[in-house]
Amino acid sequence: MSPEDTEQAPLAGVRVVDLTTTFMGPYCTLLLAQMGADVIKVEAPGGDVVRYVGDENGTGLGPVFLNANRGKRSIVLDLKRPAERDVLLSLVRTGDVFVHNMRPDAVTRLGLGAGDVLAASPRTVYCVVRGFSSAGPYRDKAAYDDVIQASSGLAAVQGGPDGPAYVRTPVADKATGLLAVGAIAAALYRRERTGRGAAIEVPMMETMVAFTLLDQQGGYVFDPPRGPAGYARTDSPYRRPYRTADGHIGVMVYTDAQWRAFFELVGRPELAADPRFRTITLRTVHIDELYRLLEEEVRTRPTAEWLAAFDERGIPAMPVLTVPQLFHDEHLRATGTFEDVLHPVEGPLRYARFPVDFAGTARVDLRPAPRLGEHGPEILAELGLPGVIPTDLPGHPAPAPARDA
Repeated sequence: MSPEDTEQAPLAGVRVVDLTTTFMGPYCTLLLAQMGADVIKVEAPGGDVVRYVGDENGTGLGPVFLNANRGKRSIVLDLKRPAERDVLLSLVRTGDVFVHNMRPDAVTRLGLGAGDVLAASPRTVYCVVRGFSSAGPYRDKAAYDDVIQASSGLAAVQGGPDGPAYVRTPVADKATGLLAVGAIAAALYRRERTGRGAAIEVPMMETMVAFTLLDQQGGYVFDPPRGPAGYARTDSPYRRPYRTADGHIGVMVYTDAQWRAFFELVGRPELAADPRFRTITLRTVHIDELYRLLEEEVRTRPTAEWLAAFDERGIPAMPVLTVPQLFHDEHLRATGTFEDVLHPVEGPLRYARFPVDFAGTARVDLRPAPRLGEHGPEILAELGLPGVIPTDLPGHPAPAPARDA
């Protein structure tokens, strides 16, 4: 990335030492990189396990890794070796943020707890993203997204008559990564005022419990409860993309005005005065009846006709797009959502850009996802430690040759 592109980026000049793997931590640090931070991905010998998910070419650059680790530099460090742990601490001292997702026992064994790191570098923002809060009895349990969807109530909410179900994307990983970005940004802001670093813990289970309960707590927001948990509108079995005469559509009729317009559109204006549907409170109680009506009506006309009618009446609606269709959507093309890059090993790639627009600030031009240990010599030279880790040691690969463009 060129200095011209990043000199005004919000996190330009911030160095992040990233000791995370899989989805949650790498998503957090990807977002930091997209806002201009210099992210150094510290990998154990063998690398982040996600490198090998879908890695059909045997390059250690599977599609999820390519997406989640753009804009980062990779160095391999075996932290069980004292000399290489010292390199990590040197990196932390030259940086601003240290992020990891290790379990408490591993952190203790390596001497990389918040107390250890802040003693060596008091201005560091130390952030651990983990499965469960260290304050509770689950603190040493292993956790992945599926486990957290189950334990946070989300899988039960997501399920139906056939039992609990998972959201088909690692939403717990992503939501926790997003929260960690906000926490890190807040800690950096406080450091500007106080000069002090911070220790931050962002636990997945507690994050997703709060995430789920925002709308699903229902009567349990009162103590003692005044009614059942849940949110009737989103709990309705009739809330789903609806089949049209030639496809599927996502539509949400919500306000009084939108329901009146819908009733008129389908030739049932008298329903606006129906005692069951006059207010949002009443409609929520009778939401199954409304959504059944919506489903029955939508199947009678083609998608394009519905979209035009809904747009004319201010009712939010869009066609259901598949993942491949996203790359041809006229709006996403017009907004420059996708960018084409040339990876030195994998060739032409297409990415979704960072969606936030900081007015007056150029977009950050991210480097492609790194090969394992690709930037080790460069990073060691920056630390004044060239040659400290010979590349012929086990797990310390020499730089891979670039692919011919």
